[in-house]
Amino acid sequence: MPSDRPDLIILGGGLAGGLIAMALAARRPELEVTIVEAGETLGGNHVWSFFDSDIALSDRALVEPLIVHRWPAYDVRFPAHSRTIDQPYNSIESEHFDRVVRAALPADAIIRATITQSTDTSVTLEGGRNLDAKAVIDTRGAGDLGALRCGWQKFVGQTLHLASPHGLTRPVVMDARVDQSEGYRFVYLLPFSPNEIFVEDTYYSDTPVLDIEKLRLRIADYAVEQGWIITRTSRAETGVLPVVMSGHFDSYWPSSDAVARGGVRAGLFQPLTSYSLPDALRFASWIASLPELTGPALAKASRDYARRQWRRNAYYRMLGLMLFRAADPPQRYRILERFYRLSPALIGRFYAGRSTLGDKVRILSGRPPVPLGRAFRALAERK
Repeated sequence: MPSDRPDLIILGGGLAGGLIAMALAARRPELEVTIVEAGETLGGNHVWSFFDSDIALSDRALVEPLIVHRWPAYDVRFPAHSRTIDQPYNSIESEHFDRVVRAALPADAIIRATITQSTDTSVTLEGGRNLDAKAVIDTRGAGDLGALRCGWQKFVGQTLHLASPHGLTRPVVMDARVDQSEGYRFVYLLPFSPNEIFVEDTYYSDTPVLDIEKLRLRIADYAVEQGWIITRTSRAETGVLPVVMSGHFDSYWPSSDAVARGGVRAGLFQPLTSYSLPDALRFASWIASLPELTGPALAKASRDYARRQWRRNAYYRMLGLMLFRAADPPQRYRILERFYRLSPALIGRFYAGRSTLGDKVRILSGRPPVPLGRAFRALAERK
């Protein structure tokens, strides 16, 4: 059995929590770490993908065991512009994530339970069991999104098994040559094998309501348009992710909450793309470098870290405002179409949330793909 007081209890065994556990197991093996997860498996039901440029060389060893699929390049497709970008692309499947994280920890270090209450050094589980630790960190998904002004990225994804090869040799990160009447929409394609492909229908929307059946039908229609015959489907994934346009950090993470946070719960994601893996890995690596992992010290350090990242992300929140407020829904794709004409290095830094000052100027330079008056009004809405 675990000791009565482990060094760290991680609340939630998703991407952020699992990466923290892996980083500590690799770099601080003397520490005892416990994960409390309500689900049957760690990581839930997800496919996470990332570009090589998202990951620092010093952190590559942490993520390498998780990779299930890898391609040397990827494509994007828009009505007036398509290109291949020679940047390696990788995917992680949650089933493999579950196996790798469990292998990195003692079997008794993962507790399946529902959490009812937590402090910076204790956790209460459903049924009344109490756990004590030197520190606690909460990585259980998003915090209070009602405290922020958000648009939404909504998706349904399925793995399709086909009667004959689909013909793709690399991912299509965005195929925006689809109906754009509801807002920026694209189909995301990951060729897992010659006859197996993950297809995700994604669109940016003003509301968080997701019509799952509607998007399933759109996937089926897309397959027909490609000439694919589906023999069966396996993985089915859905999601509604926040696209943060404005808000105050102290509203999202009140100072009265003295429990350390990580992942999306700490606001550690790219506000425009809802992309969290680069931040989750950087944060896990940073946690492993901290000299003091006590409850109060970790709570303060993680909140200070998240606040700094929140300030750095102001530019991406401004772009979110431009996307949702300066362009009519059917024309929003033009913003991304223009963006994908820029240099691959700039695009890579953008997704990693590490745009330089020069990148930011370049993205906004030239003739904007939205009306100037509406762009200025959108900027005036920033808080």
